[in-house]
Amino acid sequence: MDDNQEKKVNINLDPAIAGGSYSNLAIITHSRSEFIIDFASNLPGLPGPKVNNRIVMTPEHAKRLLNALADNVGKYEAQFGAISLGEAPKGTFNLADFMQNGGAKS
Repeated sequence: MDDNQEKKVNINLDPAIAGGSYSNLAIITHSRSEFIIDFASNLPGLPGPKVNNRIVMTPEHAKRLLNALADNVGKYEAQFGAISLGEAPKGTFNLADFMQNGGAKS
């Protein structure tokens, strides 16, 4: 294949997944062989963050995701202006505080 030719990928998007899920918190951990990203929602009136999705990927794919996000944020800001992060988070939390007996709290 010529370097200038684009590779085309056909993606099948299941209707049950197409609506997506809301996340305002990502918890990222890693080992030597993988990155784990837990997408969660931390909403007022609920006892704590609830993980909606967990994505496990290789370090190579994690870096590709990082680059793709940086590229897309740059394009977004070029079109709509800088994204304000507001005030810094008031603190951090320990993932172990949300775990019970090695598993997620329900």
